[in-house]
Amino acid sequence: MLVIFGWPVLTRLMRSTVLDQARRGYVTAARSLGASNLRIVRRHILPNALAPVIVYATITVGAVMVAEATLTFLGVGLQPPAISWGLELAAAQHQFLQYPHLLLFPGLFLGVTVLGFITLGDTLRDTLDPRLR
Repeated sequence: MLVIFGWPVLTRLMRSTVLDQARRGYVTAARSLGASNLRIVRRHILPNALAPVIVYATITVGAVMVAEATLTFLGVGLQPPAISWGLELAAAQHQFLQYPHLLLFPGLFLGVTVLGFITLGDTLRDTLDPRLR
C-alpha cells in the first residue's frame, strides 16, 4: 500500500529531471553531431537523470520502513505470523517495566537501519552529483 502512494513522486522526479537534462548544452551538441534520439537518451540523458531518482529511492526506503513499523505497531499493518519491528514493539509495550530490552532493541535496530539508509542516500548524492566533482 505504501508503494501505491509513493511511486507518483518518483515518476514526477524522473520526468522533471529528464526534461531538465534534455535542455542541457551537451544534448544539443550531441544532436548537432548527428546522434540519434535513442543514443542521446541512452548515453547522455538517462545516466544523468537516474542519479536523483536513486538517491530519493534510498532515502525513501527508510521512510517506508518507519511507516510500516508505525502502522504495524498501531495494528493496521502486518499481523502476528509475519515478522516486523512494529510487531516486536507492539508485543513488548505491555512488558516494558519488567523487560525493557524487548522494547529498546527493536527500536534501536529500526533507528540504526533507517539512519543507515538515509546516510547511504546522502553518500550516493555526494557521489553521483556532477556539480560536486
